[in-house]
Amino acid sequence: MSPNQGRVSRRAVLGGAAAALTLAAGAGTASAAAGVVKSAWPDEFPLPDGWLPEGITIGRKPYAYMGSRANGAVYRTDLRTGKGGVLFEGAAGTASIGLKLDHDGLLYLAGGAGGTARIVDSRSGKLKATYQLTDSAAPFVNDVILLGDRAWFTDSRQAVLYGVPRGRGGEVRSLPLGGDWVQLPDVNNANGIVDTPDGRGLIVVKSTPGELYHVHIKTGEAKKIALKGQADVANGDGLVRIGRTLYVVQNRQNLISVWDLDAKVTTATLKRTITDPRFDVPATAARWGDRLYLVNARFTSPQTPETTFNGVAVPA
Repeated sequence: MSPNQGRVSRRAVLGGAAAALTLAAGAGTASAAAGVVKSAWPDEFPLPDGWLPEGITIGRKPYAYMGSRANGAVYRTDLRTGKGGVLFEGAAGTASIGLKLDHDGLLYLAGGAGGTARIVDSRSGKLKATYQLTDSAAPFVNDVILLGDRAWFTDSRQAVLYGVPRGRGGEVRSLPLGGDWVQLPDVNNANGIVDTPDGRGLIVVKSTPGELYHVHIKTGEAKKIALKGQADVANGDGLVRIGRTLYVVQNRQNLISVWDLDAKVTTATLKRTITDPRFDVPATAARWGDRLYLVNARFTSPQTPETTFNGVAVPA
């Protein structure tokens, strides 16, 4: 996810037309058992022109939620049909970069250059809360993971993670990154984030120069994870972890590198890479069943209200 992408206002007709779609996410029963993808399900679906997507999240039911860099809106797609509509309208001057859906139906949205975290009800589309995470003049709140009693957000321009309380009141916790972490100026640093297999820590990808770190959730100590089989994960963006398998979306490389983590999360060994001719600078991924769903951010294409965007699925 790149803080260097400028915000573009979407055409007024976009929000109105898409918002008119009636969505029943969570109301029906999936045509397949939970977590199973039927072969008839589409492996590609459209997003509105000018959407400027980066983040995608999928919960316990087959609906994908994708944020917009254009105005902070959220789009919801039924994975069984590929059809969707705008869930949350957003607002001018805001952005939704990374996002995660909690078990209680709340969406946590990373606010990019606005330095915010927002919480939206995925059932009603209503904004529930906004947190100003930092007063820095140039933040980029990039991605989020849910762990324990907090939602943890990365900031690509500052060596700190922010812990926002989940489902209750409380103060935001700032967790400075230390240990092996060296913040680089004027580039993307901390980007994608997931929890460790034991649920006691965090894994953060540093997009430049392309490194993985194991972060202690109490102290902020960041230990660099040794990579075997590939020198780096340059342009590392979204992360997905399934057991001890870590998927790293390397956006401008148009690939997903797949890594095997050791038991102590000190080493990652490359297992394989996933590529697809439909990739057009994919930013993040989310899992449903035996598929990974990704959004194409198309950073190397014109970022205009007329630019087309889509999501694609590949076998995990």
